[in-house]
Amino acid sequence: MLCDVTANIASTALYTTEQVRAMDAHAIGVLGISGDELMRRAARAALDELRHRWPEARRIAVVCGPGNNGGDGFLLAAGAREAGLDVYVLALTPESRGDAAHARAAFVDAGGRIETMGGMAGLERADVIVDALFGSGLSRPLHGTAADVVAQINAGGRPVLALDIPSGLDSDTGHAAGAAVRAAATTSFVAWKRGLFTAAAPEYCGALSLHTLGLPAEVAATQVPAAQLLSGMSSPRRERTAHKGRYGHVLVVGGDHGMGGAARLAAEAALRVGAGLTSVATRAEHVGGLLAARPELMVHAIASPDELGRAMERASVVALGPGLGTGDWGRALWRAGVDCALPLVLDADGLNLLAAEPRAFADRKVVLTPHPGEAARLLGCDTKAVQADRFAAAQRLARRHHAVVVLKGAGSVVAAPDGKLAVCRDGNPGMASGGMGDTLTGIIAGLLAQQRSAWQAACRGTWLHARAGDIAARNGERGLLASDLFTPLRRLANGLDD
Repeated sequence: MLCDVTANIASTALYTTEQVRAMDAHAIGVLGISGDELMRRAARAALDELRHRWPEARRIAVVCGPGNNGGDGFLLAAGAREAGLDVYVLALTPESRGDAAHARAAFVDAGGRIETMGGMAGLERADVIVDALFGSGLSRPLHGTAADVVAQINAGGRPVLALDIPSGLDSDTGHAAGAAVRAAATTSFVAWKRGLFTAAAPEYCGALSLHTLGLPAEVAATQVPAAQLLSGMSSPRRERTAHKGRYGHVLVVGGDHGMGGAARLAAEAALRVGAGLTSVATRAEHVGGLLAARPELMVHAIASPDELGRAMERASVVALGPGLGTGDWGRALWRAGVDCALPLVLDADGLNLLAAEPRAFADRKVVLTPHPGEAARLLGCDTKAVQADRFAAAQRLARRHHAVVVLKGAGSVVAAPDGKLAVCRDGNPGMASGGMGDTLTGIIAGLLAQQRSAWQAACRGTWLHARAGDIAARNGERGLLASDLFTPLRRLANGLDD
């Protein structure tokens, strides 16, 4: 990924559209950098990006909207003409507004020609299309002519460079409420918009780059980041006198009839990230198989809450839910687990049971790891509502249950009850397979056992899981198994990225 990120603006800081507008306003009103100048900087940066990514391109089509995003496009087109490229400009409206009107006039004054919406054929002759229709701040579905233009862009089979964010995507949520441009690359300006990394955005944005337009540190300092991108986090080196008792004891509770594999995956994941001890409380039928497959585990046949209570006396963290089921056995063990005082990770059927019997977990380390369907059940809405604003959904769950929440999916979102948000851009479609969620549960539980806070365990665990999945997917995404993550997971947990 190419990033023109200055040392003054952290590349992991994410902002809302309103916050980035406030940065623009500070640059203009306090620093005296004109809107025209900011637009020229954006156009130069975008043209440089285009020529770097497609150095052989000679015919450029630029599709401009009426606002500042269109202004960026007009100035990019002017710069491309000066560089000797064949430029075709298509304007959505007969006039532009504000600074974009000046940019449009400058393009025409320099000899540029602007086509009306009847001239769509020019898109077919382009080597690269530039999407300068709307950019950030669009929160309504595209319709009418704008939707038709987007459909033509997507149908053309040409690579697309989107300016700031693909038109049709919500830059705060990453949601595409209707038609949206599918870009091969997106170059963002000033600061990262948080919607670039979650929901539908990874499908539409392509390769991402950030151009800060040379703004000084004080611009970013005017805003508190709305979220952070997760990245590699260091692990302290263990002392030579270390022993297993210092690194916690994870108890995985799950594995109803036929579901012992889920418990095994969670338990081994806890070991792979460094938990000192890991036990499994499961059905009697799974004991032999689990011990044969992974003799490092301690496996207990548990038939009642009383038996589970005795097992929890020796544990420091409970991972509750992998393969648990929602029958009488699972429900009884679930109640014992959620009502104990130990740090807790709830996943899978543990979350389905929580939806039926809500709990709040104040003064206790608890992490919930729902996928969108589970989140919808917990919130009493449908999955579409969750995906329309994943940040808001995760925050609502965190506050309702007084727990840290990992809302899984493309661009997993981590939310804390105090409002903190983080986003994981790692991970891949090959991880959409059985057992991946169980592995994440075990990773987070293993980190909790090593005295991480719930927030730290959720953030680091989510990144480790996703990054291990990307390394494992180097052999192909199809056929990727949850257990394929264990080897890279161990390396990553020791700071040995591949």
